[in-house]
This record gives sequence, structure tokens and C-alpha cells, in this order.
Amino acid sequence: MFRLLLRRLRPVGGRPGLLSARSARSFSGCPPELSAAGIRSTFLDFFRQKHGHLLVPSSPVRPRGDPSLLFVNAGMNQFKPIFLGTVDPRSDMASYRRVVNSQKCVRAGGKHNDLEDVGRDVYHHTFFEMLGNWSFGDYFKEEACLMAWSLLTEHYGIPADRLYVSYFAGDAASGLTADEDTRQIWLDIGVPPSRLLPFGLKENFWEMGDSGPCGPCTEIHYDHVGGRDAASLVNADSPDVVEIWNLVFMQYNREVDNSLRLLPQFSVDTGMGLERLVSVLQGKRSNYDTDLFTPLIHDIHQRSRVGPYSGRMGAADHGKVDMAYRVVSDHIRTLSVCIADGVHPGMSGAELVLRRILRRAVRFCVEVLQAPQGALASLVPTVVHTLGNVYPELHREADRIMDVINENEDHFLSSLQQGSRLIHRTLNKMDYKHGVFPASVAWSLHRDLGFPLDLVDLILEEKGVQVDPQELDRLIAENHKVASGEQSGERSQVMLDILSLAELQRLAVPHTDDGLKYQYRLDQDRYIFPACRATVLALYDGQALVSEVTEGQRCGVILDQTCFYSEQGGQSHDCGYFTRDGQQDVPFPVEDVVLAGGYVVHQVTTADSLKTGDQVQLHLDQVHRLSCMVKHTATHILNFALRTVLGPSVQQRGSHVSADRLRFDFSVKRSLSISQLQQVEKCVNDIVSANQIVHSQELPLQRARSIRGLRTVDEVYPDPVRVVSVAVPVSELLDDNTDRETSVELCCGTHLLQTGAIEDLVIVSERQMVKGISRIIAVTGQDATRAREAVQVLSQDVDSLSARLTGSAPATIVSAQRLAKDVGILSDAVDNTPLPQWQRRELQGRLRALQRTSNTTVRKLETREAAGRAQALLEKNGRKDLVVDSVETDSLSVVMKTVNQLSSVSPLSHVMLLAHQRHSGKVLCACQVPKDSTSLPASDWAVAVCRHLGGSAGGSTLVAKGTGSSNDITEALRWAEEFARQNMQR
Repeated sequence: MFRLLLRRLRPVGGRPGLLSARSARSFSGCPPELSAAGIRSTFLDFFRQKHGHLLVPSSPVRPRGDPSLLFVNAGMNQFKPIFLGTVDPRSDMASYRRVVNSQKCVRAGGKHNDLEDVGRDVYHHTFFEMLGNWSFGDYFKEEACLMAWSLLTEHYGIPADRLYVSYFAGDAASGLTADEDTRQIWLDIGVPPSRLLPFGLKENFWEMGDSGPCGPCTEIHYDHVGGRDAASLVNADSPDVVEIWNLVFMQYNREVDNSLRLLPQFSVDTGMGLERLVSVLQGKRSNYDTDLFTPLIHDIHQRSRVGPYSGRMGAADHGKVDMAYRVVSDHIRTLSVCIADGVHPGMSGAELVLRRILRRAVRFCVEVLQAPQGALASLVPTVVHTLGNVYPELHREADRIMDVINENEDHFLSSLQQGSRLIHRTLNKMDYKHGVFPASVAWSLHRDLGFPLDLVDLILEEKGVQVDPQELDRLIAENHKVASGEQSGERSQVMLDILSLAELQRLAVPHTDDGLKYQYRLDQDRYIFPACRATVLALYDGQALVSEVTEGQRCGVILDQTCFYSEQGGQSHDCGYFTRDGQQDVPFPVEDVVLAGGYVVHQVTTADSLKTGDQVQLHLDQVHRLSCMVKHTATHILNFALRTVLGPSVQQRGSHVSADRLRFDFSVKRSLSISQLQQVEKCVNDIVSANQIVHSQELPLQRARSIRGLRTVDEVYPDPVRVVSVAVPVSELLDDNTDRETSVELCCGTHLLQTGAIEDLVIVSERQMVKGISRIIAVTGQDATRAREAVQVLSQDVDSLSARLTGSAPATIVSAQRLAKDVGILSDAVDNTPLPQWQRRELQGRLRALQRTSNTTVRKLETREAAGRAQALLEKNGRKDLVVDSVETDSLSVVMKTVNQLSSVSPLSHVMLLAHQRHSGKVLCACQVPKDSTSLPASDWAVAVCRHLGGSAGGSTLVAKGTGSSNDITEALRWAEEFARQNMQR
């Protein structure tokens, strides 16, 4: 069979693997038809038309339900459920055997991070396209190698004498022998032994992660120079000899204990970067010289005030101009693709990485290329022109992409100005003697304003100051620790591995029947959930299938049927427990319910022994389930209401439904106004009060997608799929006999049968998570009632406080400060109590005005009191060069204002005032010195006195303040005066 395949794929009338003279000659030029688009379509057509592969569209760069990834960074990401055996057997993906696609990939942040390399060389990118073909249990090594060689040498016309092939040499420590099968296949194809090179684990053994499917790989390398023996340059990081295609043969599973076991089904996973392939076929040494980038580089030059791109690197690239061309052309592609796929610049995760990419692009645009503001976004149409035909979402989202880039650029440039001012203000305050800038300030600038750390260094370098490197490293490490701690805080699950899933299939264990989760009914406004008795079909102890588990053991239980809902589609899993026949008084609490490869796995810590064949009774936590149903149906209605109020451009970007609340993320330019929030809430509650019927029906996926107004999200749906519609039966929507607009979505969740059970919905929070993406938190039922009651109480409190402030003015500072404090306490209550968000915003606006009024009152009273005390002190001390005295007040602000007023009347005086709080022993301290005083800086004076009093102080060379404590204010005054005189006499 192998020989027949070899003959079928070889060039007709020639030696295997060798080109005719005509095709070899044509390669030396750059045929006009050899565009990047043509190269991509040739790849896809070769596998689709000649070898029966299914063309699968690229998944978005935001990973589907994979928290281990920031971005999709390889072609295989969307197929991980197949490799892991967890794919839903009812979905289209479960039927995949031969697949081909061009996958959008981003490598920036996380394990694969090429961001800092982009621009420094001519082949690293943050966004790239991965061409790939896959076999899932269909063909294996022979066919994969034959197809690859045929495509490269016959269809693309690459001379065979430019190609080198690597294969896995084996690894004794792992017990792995050399991949002699692959070596022999290449020899039979016609690759000379001198061009067939063995390498170890690092180069030629591919692993998905610390555990999971893995296997040897074989790589095809291309020599840009040709006409020589370049074997020694393969895998040597030479820019002249580059890897162009990697063929991975998935045949092992890496266990948790690091051992390897053969997979039940062998697969092929290949990846070839389009950008590198295009550079080879267009005869370019740089990816940036291909037609994927030249239109962008041309447009960048049109918008800049520098010379044209000339491809220089390193020291030859004066002013980093060519590096800037490469950075901007790469980053604008990444920004366009990510924003089109719903990833917006933000403050954490993938959003934070995209924020850094955008700001890096803006800096190179403005600082190096001297392009005007807005130039970056103006490149988006060029990206759409070069990529939009294969990724049509770029056409649809072009305007939104430009808006997001422009708004973020504007914010960044203003942040740069704000950050520069903060740096200079800090420099003016600090002591230059040690030349060390506070790391906390630098880190705050970077974290909160996105101010680049290297820009901080440049500004400080001009002043002869640097950031404390050890302290900065500590803050960065602390930040990483917190971030990783948040990620590792996810609940650990007892998940079936691929070998256990395969074993279940080998043993013909049927998939779990979970249809009972939908079989509930209404009886006089009460939901009746079905009873469920089941048989234990399999037990999983975290490593393998077992026939029995003992008491106290954590395990996964697979039953023949279940009424429990497994977590998917954003809805939390069901809670409850089951009991074993004969032991009805011993509950087995169900901690988690997950779906893997058609099997519902109930995670249990056993209360007694359990074995396969046992009969169990399932007890559903009906209150929890009904709460989830309420929130899920409310989420659908909220989605519909947002579209009704804001328009059809609103796109769902994520949701989560739990028993206590719902969370909904959606695309919108800016945060909702008070009026819009009111309208959305009213729209939802009109549907709720109408008690409309919620219809559901299972349909073939293709037929379901034909429904007008259907809302979907980027998920792999089962086939057939469940359609959930409010008020209008699904059959009417299919017949297209109705013009009624309603909520209709593909959804596997559990829903109410009538909307009235929601009772009420209140949006308690709405804010922009990142620019262009808002998040709503909403509550229903009694929680909504409590939110409405709470806002009535707080409204009355605000009314009462407002009346107090607009009445007779407070007579004393103490009463005014108490009033200001009451405003602050009430503001905290309004900020943190669950309330209707539109009313919260109204109350926050009123409280901000009250806070301004109360603060003004306090300042006026303090100024009046300070003026009186300053006059008394002036009469007592006169205009001496040194005034150290005490005042009676409980306010440090009054002490400071008194010092200021004394100094304004007597500008040549060195003034320090102390205020003694007799009941506590606390001492308030403030001082001010003349502008030309060099011998006694105010900060040194205050720090010395407050340290003497066991406290601390701070300030500038002119004014400073602090606190300490003492039982003897006379001694404190004497010490402060003596310290000043000694320093003034120097």
C-alpha cells in the first residue's frame, strides 16, 4: 500500500523528489501570480481538493474555554478537544478525520512571547498565520510526509536541493528509540541521507504541555543560499537556513508521573507559518519584503516624516527607523485581528498584552516615525485589504477597530503627559543626594498609566537619577506572584484523561444520557423535577479507571444517566448528592459536574465505598437549579434588551450564570448612560411581567442557523442543537411567518418555562472592563427587591444629609469635619451596596456635589481659625528669623495653614508650630522656611523633630509636616528650636 501511495504522489516521469529543469528555473524568479493570497489558497486547495480534507475556518484568537492560553498560538488549539478525547460526540468536530485550515495566531505574552523580538529581526511576529493539515485517526506518517513533499516541490516549485529534513533521534532517558519509520519514509521519497538529520527531544519531540498527547516530529528546513552543503546550519539559529514546516506525529500520552503510554488513536498535526513560506516563495530574505507587509510599509511611509524603509538592522539602523517600520506593520495586523475577535486593550490577561502592543506601536509611530496622531488607525483599511478576504470579520469590524485604536492612542498620549508631569513632580520633591528614584512611583506609572519603564529610565537618565533596581524587581515579582495566585486559585477537577476516555470507548461504555436535565414541568406555578435512579458504569481515581473506590477517596463517577447539569455554556453546574441503594442515609455530595467526550463526570469525595454496578438515587438541589434557570433566562432577555436599546451592533463577549447573579459582557463603545440603563431594565421587566412562554426545540445545526435574528457566540455547538426562544415558538421562527423580534439563541442551558419566575431584574453594576467591552452584573427576584429597597433608604439618607448641609452653616471645624465624614461614609455605602446602577449613579453625582460643599466649608473654617491663631502668634513673637511655638487645635491642616499665614506675613522667618493633643499625647507638626534658605530644609527639620518624638514626617525643602507623640510639649519645642539654630549657624 505504501509503495502505491508513493507512486501516486510522485511527479510523473521523474525521479522521486526531484524537479524538472523548468520548475527549478522558475523558482529563481518571483512569478507575478505567486502572491501571499495565492500561496495560502494553493495550500488549502491542495489538501481540500486533492486529498479530501475538510476546510475548517480559523477560530478567533481568543481561545475557546481554555484558561491556560492568553491567545490562540498554534493551529491545533481549536482541535485540543479531539486530541484530549473530550470533544462532544454530537458536535461537527467529533466527525473530523482530515482537516485543513489557516489559523490566526498571536504569540505575545505567556509561554510563547515574541513581542520584544519584533522589529529587531526580519522574521519574528506577534501575529502570524499557521497553515496546517490534520489527521485524527486517519492517515499517519507516510501520507503526511508524501503530501508535504509533493506540495513543496511540485506545487510550489521549491528545488529539492534547497531542502533539509530533521527527524527524532530518540532519547535513552525517556526510553524512546529513534523514529526510523520516518527516516525510511524520507529516504524512499528521495531525500539524500546527507540531508536527513537526527535531533533530540528539544528539536524533534513535540508536547502539548506537562502532560497530555505528544509525539515525535519531523521538520522541513529551507536553505536561502543554495548550491552548498548546509546541513551544519540546520537548527543552528542561522537566518540562512530556516524551518518552514513541522509535521507532528501524535502517538504517545505523557502521564502525570512523566511516563509515556501509546495513544489509542494516532494523529497528525502539522504547522507551516505563512509569512515564512511566502518569503521563501517570493525569493525574499525578509518577511517584511513580501506582499503581506509591503503595502503596509508603503502606507506607513506616506504618513511619516522619515525616509523610506530600507531593511537595516542593529547598529546600521540609525535612529531605529527601520525597526519602527517593522514594529508598526506587525503590530497593526495584530491589533486589527484581535479587536475584530473581541479582544480589546485592557488591564489584565490578553487585554493587557494587547494594550502593551498598541502602546508600543504608538510610541514607534509618534517618536521614531514622526507620524501624526491617528496615523496608526488609518492603516487598518490596508490590513483589511490584505487579510479581509480570508478573514471576513475584518471587513465587518473595520470601523470599530479604528475607533478602539484611536481612543486608546489618545488615552495613552495623555497618560504619557500625565506620567511625565508626575515624574518631574516627584523629582522636585525628592532628595537628589543618593540619585535613586522611588521604585513604587515607577511601578505605579507602569501598572496604572501604562507608562513604559524604559521611558521612565530615559527621563531619569537626563537628571542623573535611576530607579532602585532591586525594589523594582521585588514589585514586579510580587505582581507576578499575585497574578499566578489568582490563576492557580481555580477549582481542581478530576478530569478523565484521553487514555481513560479511550478505555471507556473500548469497553463500549455508553455515553451518559443527561436528557433528564431538561425534563421538568410546571404544576400550579411550581417546578417539578424528575426523579433519577442510575447505575455506576465507571469510576476514575484521577489516574485510571478503577472498579471500586474506598471511603474518603476523591473520584469521578460516570452513570448511565443523570439529571445533573454539567458546567458549560457559561452556566454553573448543578449541586446535590446521591445515595446508594441500601444506604439511603449516607449522602455522596456532588462537588462538580463536567462533560468530557460525551461522558458526564460527577466529582465526588466518597462517604463510603462505591463500585461499578452500584445503583444510586440522584438528589438534585432544586433551589440551586431553579436559581440558575432564572438567571439564565434573564441573561437571554437582557441580551435581547441591550440590542433593542443600543442597536444590532451589540455583540455578546462572554457570560456566566450562577445561583446568586448573572454576569454579561458585551461590545459597546462607551459605558451606558443613566437613561440607557433605565431603558434596558424596563425592556427586561416588561417581558418578565408579561410572563411570556419560553420555548425550546432541538434542531439540526444547519437548520437552526437559518433562523432570522438568531444570536450565537463563538462556541462549538452540538448537532442537533437546542434553540431557546422567548414568546415565539421555534416552529414559527423556522417558517418565517412572524415579524416579531424576540430573544432566540442556541443554548444548551436549562431555562424557565415562563418568564414570570424572574419576578424582577436589577442591573447592580455596569462598567467598561476594557475600552469597547462592558460588563453587567444583575440580580433577580428577592435580591432585586432588596436592591430597590436599599436605594430608597439611601436616597432618604442623601436627602437628609443634603438638608443638613444647605441649612445653617456649621459653627465649628469639628462639626464641619463630622459632616464631611458623614458624606464620605454615605458615599461608601452607595458605592458598595447592591443598588439599581442608574440610581447609584444619580446618588453618586449628588454626593460628589455634597462632598465639594462640605470640603469647602471645612477649608473656610480652617482658614478663619488659622488667621486668628497666626495673628496672635505674630503679636507674641514678632517677625523673628526663627519662630517655634505651639497652637491649640486638633487639625493638622489648621497647623499647616497657620504656618503658611505666618510665613506669608514674615517671609524671612523659619517657622515651626506644634499642636499637642493632651488626651492622647499626639503631637502635630508643621514648618516652613524662606525660599533662599539652604542651611535648614523644611523636610530635614520636620523629619528630625518628628523622629525625636517617635513619629515620622515628609515634605519638600520649603514646607513639611508630620506627627509624633510626647508628654512634655515644652521639651519638644526646646529641642525643635535648638536643632534649627544649630543648622542655621552652619
